Amino acid sequence: MIWLVVFLFLLIILRVPIAFALGFVSIIGIILSDPGLLPNVPRNVFGGIDNFTLVAVPLFILAGEIMSKGGISKRLIDFSKTIVGPLPGGLAMVVVLASVFFAALTGTAIAAAAAIGGMMIPAMTREGYDVRFSSSLVATAATIGPIIPPSIVLILFGVIASVSIGDLFIAGVIPGLLMGIGLMGYSYYVGKKEGYRSSDRRATFKEIVVGLKDAILALFMPVIIIGGIVSGIFTATESGVIAVVYALLIGLFVYREISLKDLWPIMLNTARTTAGIVFLIGTASLFIWFLSYNQIPNQLIDMMGGVSENPILLLLIINIVLLIAGTFIDTISAVSIFTPLFLPLVLAAGIDPVHFGIVMAVNLTVGMVTPPLGVCLFVTSSIAKIKVPKMFKYLFPQIAILLLVLAVITYFPSVVMFPVELFQQ
Repeated sequence: MIWLVVFLFLLIILRVPIAFALGFVSIIGIILSDPGLLPNVPRNVFGGIDNFTLVAVPLFILAGEIMSKGGISKRLIDFSKTIVGPLPGGLAMVVVLASVFFAALTGTAIAAAAAIGGMMIPAMTREGYDVRFSSSLVATAATIGPIIPPSIVLILFGVIASVSIGDLFIAGVIPGLLMGIGLMGYSYYVGKKEGYRSSDRRATFKEIVVGLKDAILALFMPVIIIGGIVSGIFTATESGVIAVVYALLIGLFVYREISLKDLWPIMLNTARTTAGIVFLIGTASLFIWFLSYNQIPNQLIDMMGGVSENPILLLLIINIVLLIAGTFIDTISAVSIFTPLFLPLVLAAGIDPVHFGIVMAVNLTVGMVTPPLGVCLFVTSSIAKIKVPKMFKYLFPQIAILLLVLAVITYFPSVVMFPVELFQQ
């Protein structure tokens, strides 16, 4: 039955929508193995989405939509300019810092690339920055979004792998910050080398306080979410409700950049996005059941022999597979496909599933900026009005930085697990 997994990837290469490919392969496999199991198909599809934890998915999508349209991104960028703007490569560092802040509000890479790129790429061009550098940096900085909580990718992994979403959220903070620090260091290097500097005057303490005052309500949202989960005040799912209410209060009554009439298109976008994700989760659930019923993960373990008992070699192979897959499969779909395939191998090798979840998330987000199909590259190239290959000069060093972070969190699991273990005490 392993050949059906190969058939699945063939369908994906042929551009069949992944949700349909998962369902089609599962049904074909059931017909060939035991047609009497066909009545289980609707039961397993529904069972996959009949999970209270998944309520967090539309809630965080809705909160992200409200925050991105409620003037949040502009305030985060303005505050970031106050902190690092005068440094060499200051505006580039603003992009990275704003992406870190924005990631803690929306958790999506594409939203960050569009929102921050729309404002910062033209601004950097006016300041004399090479458009190839600015557009590639916006794309790579956006990959921090699915790592720093809240994260739709981590929620989905937690549901499929039956892992605590709260632990995944806590574990994602340090890897996300490492990605941001690495890209800021590269921005400083390029700024120093090319002479990119917006101003020689550093912000005064008063200006920093004023900027913080304007952005504090936006920055406070992740503190509420993570603080509430860690302290046990509410669950990761319930934190989605808190995020929506908080975003509405800020957008409608504090910043006043959205009105009640804006809520309908926001809700419509949320519904469209959620429908696609839920359908994918349903067919992925059927696929997972099919794999388990036919003991395909056990067959993979037998095929890999001693590799499955060597965590270092196993993680290397998984990283290579995920990095390649991430270049042509979107992140959410890849999590749905590879989690049930790799999780039994990971558990057999004694690797903590929380650690593996973060490694998988970073792998797949790097794929979002890896040619030929890195989706974030197409977002920023359309904003900058340049072709993707023109970004390569600056893009590849940035990808190298992300891969270095990936290597660190892969082979030094304490970097990921230390905060989780700290809060569990």
